[in-house]
Amino acid sequence: MNDRTQIAIPLAEVRSKMKARPTPKGRQVDPDARAEIAALLAGDPVRRDLLIEYLHLIQDKYHQLSAAHMNALAEALKISQTEVYEVATFYHHFDVVKEGDAAPAALTVRVCETLSCAMAGADELLAKLPGILGKEVRVIPAPCIGRCSEAPAVCVGQNAFGHASVESVKQAVTGGAHQPTPTADAPAAVTLDAYAAQGGYALYKDVVGGKLETEAIIKTMEDSGLRGLGGAGFPAGRKWRIVRAEQGPRLMAVNIDEGEPGTFKDRYYLERDPHRFLEGMLIAAHVVGCEAVYVYLRDEYHHCRGLLSQAIADMQRHLGSAGAKLPVIELRRGAGAYICGEESAMIESIEGKRGMPRLRPPYVAQVGVFGRPTLEHNFETLYWVRDILQKGAAWFAGHGRNGRKGLRSFSVSGRVKKPGVHLAPAGITVKELIDEFCGGMVDGHTFYAYLPGGASGGILPASMGDIPLDFDTLQPHGCFIGSAAVVILSNHDKARDAALNLMKFFADESCGQCTPCRVGTEKAVKLLEETKWRTGLLEELSQAMADASICGLGQAAPNPIRCVVKHFGHEVS
Repeated sequence: MNDRTQIAIPLAEVRSKMKARPTPKGRQVDPDARAEIAALLAGDPVRRDLLIEYLHLIQDKYHQLSAAHMNALAEALKISQTEVYEVATFYHHFDVVKEGDAAPAALTVRVCETLSCAMAGADELLAKLPGILGKEVRVIPAPCIGRCSEAPAVCVGQNAFGHASVESVKQAVTGGAHQPTPTADAPAAVTLDAYAAQGGYALYKDVVGGKLETEAIIKTMEDSGLRGLGGAGFPAGRKWRIVRAEQGPRLMAVNIDEGEPGTFKDRYYLERDPHRFLEGMLIAAHVVGCEAVYVYLRDEYHHCRGLLSQAIADMQRHLGSAGAKLPVIELRRGAGAYICGEESAMIESIEGKRGMPRLRPPYVAQVGVFGRPTLEHNFETLYWVRDILQKGAAWFAGHGRNGRKGLRSFSVSGRVKKPGVHLAPAGITVKELIDEFCGGMVDGHTFYAYLPGGASGGILPASMGDIPLDFDTLQPHGCFIGSAAVVILSNHDKARDAALNLMKFFADESCGQCTPCRVGTEKAVKLLEETKWRTGLLEELSQAMADASICGLGQAAPNPIRCVVKHFGHEVS
């Protein structure tokens, strides 16, 4: 799949929450628009399953999705105009412009407003930048863009960077720094030549060549204790065994979305060693017998998209020249929707469905996406496959503290001296994590509270900082580790403010498909803005959302509320 770029990214203007909305009537296609769409789609067979990719092409080229272009695209794909409109208006990152409406600014500056960035001064940037940058630049608040350790973070066009200031943003805008750039402190990614020189892809060749038995491989994965590192924590080896036992054809989906505020570990590893992930992905696909692999990458990771596209192409040439038969690999670009992940990456490619994404919990089923056996993995889970198979199950399982096994990549942000991705033993406590890996608290700040698992993982006080951080250890306290996104609050912060910030994120990101989540998150925001919380009403609302929401967003959204009421009652009474 070709990698193309994007500029303007809207937020509230085009956010659709499945509410009643006018849909365009059928109309004649503009000849000029037809020619422009034909030029964009030239060179490859036109495929309906690439609807979202084609919308990106239009957005990248024209900085908007005009009614004329959407109508011409519908004609080219032989689908209804309403269908294209519905998909386009679902996502944050598409600027839908109806006839007679003004086009958006050609350049958009997105300022992250979620928790870590809010703590670092995002509100000040949002207040000052519009007046400084002028009317020719659109400045909008945005949900997490995966740079929490560099808060506050912004995205100028496609150039995402952290430690942002009014001056650095102004310089990026006026200096034309609008295209993707590497993370400032990241070393250059390992190239194919360097990876191969270190023995890269030799293990995959051994697996394909039968030097390693399939049962032995699966048994090693099971014995290692590696669990899904995207949040659900399902044992990886068991997942391989289950899906492999299903009747083929089998598929594989890889999630590199990490839209959970506080999470950025996948980006960290992808920027440094993409081929280690790819080799793990190929081994998993071969062992399980997957004929196609769909990789879903969040749209905010513009630089990573180019890097990964190149790494895939290099890998295919390298292994193809050695006679390896590789699975079909498709890299799918997100478009700014927190609740859409692996399944939307495969929409229509599998069943020929229309382009509207299927909405589903982030805690995915292991078998049966679109009726076909599907192996679903997070990026980091696959990143560890090569090391585990080469070093043995005991190597990975031998790490851990407090009776836990394995390693965890903690995305740490907030009031610590050394935020970032810290590889630490599973079961480490947050106090140990802060002291041993994060250099302690920022001077003048005292540890007050922490989020052990990102936005939906709950909030705990510092007095509960001795709980092992791992799967299954936090549930008794109304929390969970998820993807190990740890946000540290200090005595300069309030847990109630954190809960409000997170609920605003959930309200904005709710797809709107079910009433308990759509209405519940919006109502919760209003209740949390009150000086004195009506805890009884909040609990009724929380229970309704947890019981009746159809996916994990609405089910987990009440966690911060309940934690604040339980552990920080002095802030809300």
